[in-house]
Amino acid sequence: MKKFLMMLFTTMLMTLQSAQAMNVDEFMDKHVAPISDAVAKLIFFPINICGCDVPLIIFWVLIAGFFFTFYFKGISVWGFKHALDVVAKPAEKHNDGCGEVSSFQALATALSGTIGIGSIAGVAISISIGGPGAAFWIFAGALLGMSIKFVEATLAVKYRRFNLDGSVSGGPMHYIAHGLTRKKMRWLGQPLSVLYAILCIGGGITGGNMIQINQTAHQIVFITGGSHSIFHGYTWLIGLVAAVLIGMVIVGGIKSIAKVTTILTPTMCLLYIISGLIVIFANFMNIPHAIALIIHEAFNPTAVAGGVIGTIIIGLRRSVQSNEAGTGAAAIVYATAQTKEPVSQGFVALLETFLTGVLCLFTSFAIVFSGACTHAAKEISGIELASNAFQSVIPFFPIILSIIAVMFALSTLISWAYYGQKAWTFLFGEGKKRVLAFNLIYCLFIIIGSAMNVKSVIDITDAMMIALCVPNIIVLYILCPEIKRDLKAYLERQDMKLVKKFIKF
Repeated sequence: MKKFLMMLFTTMLMTLQSAQAMNVDEFMDKHVAPISDAVAKLIFFPINICGCDVPLIIFWVLIAGFFFTFYFKGISVWGFKHALDVVAKPAEKHNDGCGEVSSFQALATALSGTIGIGSIAGVAISISIGGPGAAFWIFAGALLGMSIKFVEATLAVKYRRFNLDGSVSGGPMHYIAHGLTRKKMRWLGQPLSVLYAILCIGGGITGGNMIQINQTAHQIVFITGGSHSIFHGYTWLIGLVAAVLIGMVIVGGIKSIAKVTTILTPTMCLLYIISGLIVIFANFMNIPHAIALIIHEAFNPTAVAGGVIGTIIIGLRRSVQSNEAGTGAAAIVYATAQTKEPVSQGFVALLETFLTGVLCLFTSFAIVFSGACTHAAKEISGIELASNAFQSVIPFFPIILSIIAVMFALSTLISWAYYGQKAWTFLFGEGKKRVLAFNLIYCLFIIIGSAMNVKSVIDITDAMMIALCVPNIIVLYILCPEIKRDLKAYLERQDMKLVKKFIKF
């Protein structure tokens, strides 16, 4: 720990020296933002449809969502109750297989990675750009993503690997490599697994890291006086404190991470849901109008560039970034679950994507109720827009949101540190020194992300996260027939007669 902290502070001092007389925030934004913009333009390569630039990669995820939903006969609907039953089992019944954490702990850790600042700031930004209709497509994307997450989690447990020290390594890197090798497609599996691991490290550093601390820092500056705040121009200090806190947790591995996220995740979700319900009930009479407005603007937007297609793209882009369905990231932690049944953890994963979509809806309703979406200034940051929306009902909400934002950010930072760590060790091998090297890099990007312009952070975050879907979904298509066979066998063992009759396997 001491060695890690010394290396972190030494590297930070070197960064400050290179910045010279320039403000640190300005220095980081000037040198990192051009790189992020270039990466975003490459990944979101567009084609023109009806006058609107549509990124091809969005269709890639959307088609996968429809395919797996129909392929598994609407599993997100009929499998929802069973998913609740699996999570609700007594803790002792979870210890029926090899693994490091219980199914609930795996779910809590996965949720901590998905339910982050993106559920607040990301949704606010999407609505301010795409109008109220974007909220509809964010939730629709979550419903379609449930079936994708089912396949990812099932494969992660099925193809996980146990290390000599008893720890578990799993996720897309492993089921891509070993799953395709099993199908005599090693020539495809090896390069795709390496590509995924590289993208996962990039996604962890950006989506799971930079956007979280960036928006948290903005909210802290906002409640401490804005341009008059002591942190104005010095948000990197917030990043430095966060980097130290995160470093102290992630050095303990998945068991340490699970203990923290099991406490943080339910607390932050409950606090945010209660706040959302207060806003909704305060505007009870406006609920029908708000819902009607969201649905109308989803199909007939009045003030969005690109019309319906523009709104759909904005909503789906945010949906993928918030629930991470198709990225395969959460599968890395699901692989550590204590279960002998890969399919049962697949059912648990359905809940993660659904709950993420629900929290995004709470943010959407608050913004629509407040009317902030109709007159949001272009220069306002996402977290500030959401804060203003809730503040219209709860005057002291900016303080509450700051607490929620810190918990959201810390939990996501912790989870994605583990995801990136596993991708790193897949490429470079297991070992304390290799893990330490990644932890140091990850913590440094916490500092960098805190000092960057929000637009640059959002662009590279979305780009890196969605890029993960390319190699991952390719393999999901190839391996889904064996998951269908595993699901049939699982249902027979569970004696779920009604379900079997319904899906007609």
